[in-house]
Amino acid sequence: MPTSRIPASSSLANVRYEIRGKLARRAQEMERLGYEITSLNIGNPGVFGFRTPETMRLAMIENMPAAEGYCHQKGIFPAREAVAMQQQDRGVRDVTADDVFIGNGVSELIDLVLRALLEQGDEVLVPSPDYPLWTAAVTLNGGRAVHYPCNAANGFEPDPEAIARLVTRRTRAIVVINPNNPTGAVYSRATLEAIAKLAGKHQLVVFADEIYDHMTYDDAEFVPMATLVHDTLCATLSGLSKVYRACGYRVGWAAFSGTREKAAEYLQGLELLSSLRLCANVPGQWAVQTALGGYQSIRDLVRPGGRLFQSRQAIIDSVARSEFLEVVAPRGALYAFIGVRSDRLPEFDDQAFAMELLEQRHVLVAPGVSFNVPYRSHFRVTNLPTAEVLEDVFGRIEEQLQSQASSRGGRAALKVVQ
Repeated sequence: MPTSRIPASSSLANVRYEIRGKLARRAQEMERLGYEITSLNIGNPGVFGFRTPETMRLAMIENMPAAEGYCHQKGIFPAREAVAMQQQDRGVRDVTADDVFIGNGVSELIDLVLRALLEQGDEVLVPSPDYPLWTAAVTLNGGRAVHYPCNAANGFEPDPEAIARLVTRRTRAIVVINPNNPTGAVYSRATLEAIAKLAGKHQLVVFADEIYDHMTYDDAEFVPMATLVHDTLCATLSGLSKVYRACGYRVGWAAFSGTREKAAEYLQGLELLSSLRLCANVPGQWAVQTALGGYQSIRDLVRPGGRLFQSRQAIIDSVARSEFLEVVAPRGALYAFIGVRSDRLPEFDDQAFAMELLEQRHVLVAPGVSFNVPYRSHFRVTNLPTAEVLEDVFGRIEEQLQSQASSRGGRAALKVVQ
């Protein structure tokens, strides 16, 4: 007798993406009931009033007649050529349009580049905390994500010596997210050089997730990984979503550099996978050349006085005023990874707190455990709202933490009396 139950595939057993999980679903339910929710769980610029630059919108509209059919599986030539020229301008001289793959956002490309590479049981070194799609995609493609720690005590930069101790005969690749999501860390040149050297020594493919490449604050220097990787294959992944505030266009790219001659079979496999999905979204691809070659308006947003800079500062100042919170000041990207002081709330649980904050203060954050860390003391927020909104939100967060502290203090006093 066939069962009436339709189970999910067992391949999903260890796959998590809590950023759009239980908490986000509850927030949607509350909004349908009429509650106004301040959502800080996801970096979606359009929700907070940011617009895609007008020149990009016009480029897409003007080329719409050329966007009605399928394009080459790697993407339209002008978009791939623009990416190659950006890499050349950065000092990666041997990259051509043939080395570039356009995808439906970096998200699709993360899946494709791993699927073309991994055998069952192969290992990929992934940062912890990470952007959870990397861990999920490794798992879905039969691999094992081995997390290398990026600790707050070191400004959330990885320790190359610690990474080296995790390399085994099954290790195939290393993921580097810089500027980092969720921590906002921007890695030093010395750290990146050491990782590049390690990857070359063990012939690991380097996946450089650089979607926030132009988003740096103060004196932080972004160093493109491809300029340092010479003795192995490097894939630079980026796109229009964040820097160009065009998440809905779903346009990302992977540019390959380094020892491509040794990776011919792998790159052919990647082209095969790209062919199976025919091509990426064509209209959005027509905005790439204008985006990369035009005025970089993101610079106005991240410099002192710019909206993203001021919102980031509001987070830093709010944490400094808090009785409970601590943070490593983000030097790049769109996020801050906020810690809760263990001496003030030793039993703090990030997921429970996030749900209480949503239900009682109508603020949605992403619990730190969502980012594959072994501790439960952090949560991530985005700095996309205005400084004024963030100051209000952190006031509500402080009230919720104070409520928790008072409640637990009362329970502790009751135990003493009993």
